[in-house]
Amino acid sequence: MLKGLKACKKNNLKNDIISGIIIALVSIPISMGYAQIAGLPAQYGLYGSVFPVLLFAVFSSSPQYIFGVDAAPAALVGGTLVSMEIAFESVQAIEFVPLITFFTGIWLLLFTMLKFGSLTRFVSSPVMGGFISGICATIILMQTPKLFGGNAGTGELFELIAHIISEFKEYFNFLSLSISIFCIFIIQLFKKIMPKLPVSAFVMILGALLQLAFNYCGAWNIKTLPAVSRGIIAPSIPDFKPEYILTALLSSFSIAVVIGSETLLAEKNFAQKNGYKIDDNSELLAFSVCNISSAFFGVCPVNGSVSRTSMNDQFGGKSQVTSVTAAAIMTIILCFATGFIKYLPVPVLTSIVVCALWSGTEFHLAAKLSKSSRKEFLIFSAAFLGVLIFGTIYGVIIGVILSFFNIVIRESAPPTAFLGVIPGRNHFYNLQTYAKSRPIKHVIIYRFKGNLFFANVDIFREEIEKAIQSDTKYVIVDASGISSIDTTGAQTLELMYRELSQKGIRFFLVEHISKVNEEIRSYGIGHIIESGGVRKTITDALSAVGYNRPYPLCETGNNSVSEDTAILQEFEWAFGKDARRYIDLYTEKILRKAKAIDPESGHADDDFAHLWDGISPISDNILLDYIEGKTHDLSEKYDIDESIICLILKNHRSELIDNRSN
Repeated sequence: MLKGLKACKKNNLKNDIISGIIIALVSIPISMGYAQIAGLPAQYGLYGSVFPVLLFAVFSSSPQYIFGVDAAPAALVGGTLVSMEIAFESVQAIEFVPLITFFTGIWLLLFTMLKFGSLTRFVSSPVMGGFISGICATIILMQTPKLFGGNAGTGELFELIAHIISEFKEYFNFLSLSISIFCIFIIQLFKKIMPKLPVSAFVMILGALLQLAFNYCGAWNIKTLPAVSRGIIAPSIPDFKPEYILTALLSSFSIAVVIGSETLLAEKNFAQKNGYKIDDNSELLAFSVCNISSAFFGVCPVNGSVSRTSMNDQFGGKSQVTSVTAAAIMTIILCFATGFIKYLPVPVLTSIVVCALWSGTEFHLAAKLSKSSRKEFLIFSAAFLGVLIFGTIYGVIIGVILSFFNIVIRESAPPTAFLGVIPGRNHFYNLQTYAKSRPIKHVIIYRFKGNLFFANVDIFREEIEKAIQSDTKYVIVDASGISSIDTTGAQTLELMYRELSQKGIRFFLVEHISKVNEEIRSYGIGHIIESGGVRKTITDALSAVGYNRPYPLCETGNNSVSEDTAILQEFEWAFGKDARRYIDLYTEKILRKAKAIDPESGHADDDFAHLWDGISPISDNILLDYIEGKTHDLSEKYDIDESIICLILKNHRSELIDNRSN
C-alpha cells in the first residue's frame, strides 16, 4: 500500500498536481460516455472517477497508472444488458450493473489469491506493444464519430468502421470536424515546440469559455456534454436478486479477465518505458478493491485507462498524487460545479482524448522491430491486429501463442560451430570465422549454444555425424550453452555415446553447468559421467586423451575463409553493419598519427603507445592482422613509410603478449 504515493518527489509535485487537474477534466466526457455505453445514466461515470481512483492511488504499486471507467468493461456490460433485454438507463439496469461490478471484484480477488499476475511474465515486449497499440487504435475508432458530430461506437474493427460510416451519413457536421482538426493540430504542434505546456487544459478551458460567451455550439449545432445533477449518491449494497446472480457471476468472469490482463500489460508497458517496477499481484488486489467499492456506488466495472495514463505520462505525472488530485477535483466538480459541464464542447474534448491515445501507441517499436527482428515485428503486428479485429482477450492470446512459437523456433535452431586453435594463442576459435584457426588432429570440437531438447536433437546429432572423418578418434561437445536436457535429448546423448564407442571414438561433454550432470543422472545415463565422458573444460578432455599444448594440428589448414573475410566477420560480431566503416576508421586513426614519427630517428615505446588510444580492446588483434595483410596498400594510401607500419605492428604485438603474460 501507498507505494505509488511514496513515489512523490518535491521537485515533481507541481507536475503531478497539474496532470491530476487535466485528467479530472478530461475524465468528464470519457467517463460519462462509457457509463452510457454500459447502460447507466451519464453521471454514474463521474462517480466512478472518485472513489475507485482514490483507492487505486492507495493500493497500487504503479506510480503513474490511472484507473477509472473505461471502454472494454463498459462495452462488455452493455452487451450483457442487450442479451438480457434490459433497457439502457432503466431501473433494471441501475440495479443489475452494480451486481456485475461486485462479482468482477470478487473474481479479481480470486485471481490475486491464485497469483495469476505472475502469468504476465510470459508476455514479451512486442506482444505488450502490439496490445497497447491495438487498444489505443480501437478506442480512437470508438471516439472518431464524436469528432464530426456523431456518437461513440462499440465493438471491434469492422463493427466500428460500419458505425463510423453510418454516423457520418446521419450526423456529419463540418464545423464540428473543423474544430476537432484544429484542436488536434494545436495540441500536436505545442507538444513538439513546448512539450511541458499543458496545452490540452488550455484548449478545453478556451472551448468552454467561448461557448459560455458566444454559444457557438448552439448556433452551429455542435454537441456539448449533457447537464449533470449536483452531488454524489450515498453508497448502498448491490441488489442481489436471485434472477440476476447467475448471469452476473458468469458475465463478470470475462470482464475480470479483461481488466486483469489489459491493465497489467499496460502497466508493465509504462513501467518498462519509464524505468520502474510493479508488483503484479498487488495490482490485481488494487483492481479488486476498486471494483468492489464501485459496486456500492452503482458504478460499472472500472479498469486501467490507457488514454488517461498516456496523458499523465505526457504531462510529467510521476506519482499517484496525480490520482488523488484527479479524485479531489472530480469531487469538487460534482459537489459545486456541475453547471459548467454543459458548456464543454464534445469535439474539443474528443480531440484531447484522441491525441492522448495516439501518444500511447507503440508504432515506433514496430518500426524498430521491422529493421531488427522480422519475427518480433510479426508478433507485434499479430497482437495489434488481434486486439483490433477480435478484441482484447483474443489479441493477448494470439500474441502469447506466437511468443511461445518464437521461443520454440529459436531454440530449435541454436547457433553451432566447430572449433580449432590458432598457433600461439590459448583459446579455441570458430573454424568458420578465424582464417588462422586450425583443427586439432583426430579431434572434433563442436559447440552447441542452446538447450538440448526434442526440437533440436536432430541438428545436434546430424552435424556431429557429418563432421566425423575416417581418422576421427575424439568428439568433444562444448556444452557451455546447454543449461537443460529433456528426455529426448538424454536418449540422443545415450545413443550417440554408444554408437561412437562402438566405432572406437571417445565422446566428451564439457563446459556445462553442474545442473546438466544432475539431469543426466536423473535420466538414468549416469554411466556417461562414471566412464569419464564428462569433463569440466575442453582442455581437460584433451588432457584425458594425452593432448597437451601445443596441440597436434591437421596437416591442411583451414581454407574455408579468407583472412580479409575473417577480419570483417569479427568486426561484424562487434559492430554489425558498420563493421567495414569501423575497420577503416580505426586504421586511419592509427596510421595518421604514425605519419608524425620520423623513420630516420630512434623509436621509443612511447612513440607507438599513444597510437592505439581510443581503439576498442576487442579490435586490437583484428586490426593488427588487417594492417599486416595490407601493409603495402596502406603505405601508399596514407603516404607513410612501410618500415613505420612494420614497427607499429611489431611493437603492439609485443605489448599485447606482455599484457597477457602479466
